[in-house]
Amino acid sequence: MNPLLNIAISAARRAGDIIIRHVGRIDRLTIKVKERNDFASQVDRLAEDEIISTIRKAHPDHAILAEESGAQGSDDEFQWIIDPLDGTTNFLHGFPVFCVSIALRHRGRLEHGVIYDPMRQELFTSSRGEGAQVDGRRMRVTSLKTLEGALIGTGFPFREKHNLDLYLQMFEAVVRKAAGVRRPGSAALDLAYVAAGRMDGFWEMGLKPWDMAAGVLMIQECGGLVGHFDGSPGFPDDGNILAGGEKIYQALAEEFKPMLG
Repeated sequence: MNPLLNIAISAARRAGDIIIRHVGRIDRLTIKVKERNDFASQVDRLAEDEIISTIRKAHPDHAILAEESGAQGSDDEFQWIIDPLDGTTNFLHGFPVFCVSIALRHRGRLEHGVIYDPMRQELFTSSRGEGAQVDGRRMRVTSLKTLEGALIGTGFPFREKHNLDLYLQMFEAVVRKAAGVRRPGSAALDLAYVAAGRMDGFWEMGLKPWDMAAGVLMIQECGGLVGHFDGSPGFPDDGNILAGGEKIYQALAEEFKPMLG
């Protein structure tokens, strides 16, 4: 296994241990409101510090982009992208859907990704050109061809209320055609589930790089497509992501295009 991927796995597991130790002590945590409906707790910061410490021991010069502490370092080659606790609102409510997400970019290209679900102790990993695995088992996106019978993941635009009308149009279009729509509340884990074939597709508005980076690489390595609502491919720097198996990705894009103006 690639040594850089091993570092990400070790960091994710260490952060997951911190999260689990605090699951039964949520009422004693200090919670910070970053913006409306966007929270951070001591656990987010403790987990992030542990991840960064693990990375720094091996590669003190690598750049870091982390949700809580922001951008650090000026390395032009390597950048770690870290979400120490994706699904903080779930965690704070005792709703057991959250994860640790870590990705590594090399010269601007995603090379490795790790998503760790500490409640289920499931480890999703990927490396460019080498596919992706969950607990060592190879993953593939589904080959479903139409939205009929599809299970689609999404996330409500809690940071982007001005996009709520557009989102509701999209939601209605998908609900009318798909077998079901799920909103678990952890975008990184949703993307891992698409890569693993547990959901056929996914869309969400207003995500950050640390929400998406590891999951984007996993889906691509599992034969899926990632891009924008109109179906154009590429990392969605605007935070509006569309992902899925090839046919489902295209079907969702066809539904969304007329709504985009």
